[in-house]
Amino acid sequence: MSKKRGLSLEEKREQMLQIFYDSQDFYLLKELEKMGPKRGVISQSVKDVVQTLVDDDLVLRDKIGTSVYFWSLPSCAGNQLRTTYNKLESDLSNSKKRYLELVEQRDNLKTGREDSDEREDALEELKAIELRHKKLKEELAAYADSDPSALEAMKDATEVAHLAANRWTENIFTLQQWCSTTFPQAKEQLENMYREAGITEDFDYLP
Repeated sequence: MSKKRGLSLEEKREQMLQIFYDSQDFYLLKELEKMGPKRGVISQSVKDVVQTLVDDDLVLRDKIGTSVYFWSLPSCAGNQLRTTYNKLESDLSNSKKRYLELVEQRDNLKTGREDSDEREDALEELKAIELRHKKLKEELAAYADSDPSALEAMKDATEVAHLAANRWTENIFTLQQWCSTTFPQAKEQLENMYREAGITEDFDYLP
């Protein structure tokens, strides 16, 4: 035997609303949680279902003292439906107005663009110009490396790198001199360390 299908959210909302409509009374949440199962809404989901009704203005919530009461009348649903209806009517009216504006704009744009031999020739010429423009851009990109400004920038960067390399070479020579003066007894160990770091006898300034 298959299990009984549970209520959908909309069905739960309808059942909880009916509790209010039948009694037209005020309820605490704990009271609704006890009444919900009798309508097929498990107590654990009553709070969430009621909250969706509050969010949609179908159920009102009032705090009296330290207690929070929930209540609703059939007129609440009617008011909500009227509000929704009026909004939809307004949206529809705005959409129709916008549609007419777009139709008018389209018709205005068509003026002077009627099909003719002259228009067809102009479109063909425009297409040819666009293709030529695309080809020229591709050729220009291929020669980007030969751009004088790019070469000048590369030259400047090379000069900066050259100066920086020689500056660090000078720093290394200064450090070597300091190590030799400070640790004369460790000459062999220092030379081994220099070789391991790639500082060989041919290490020198860049010309």
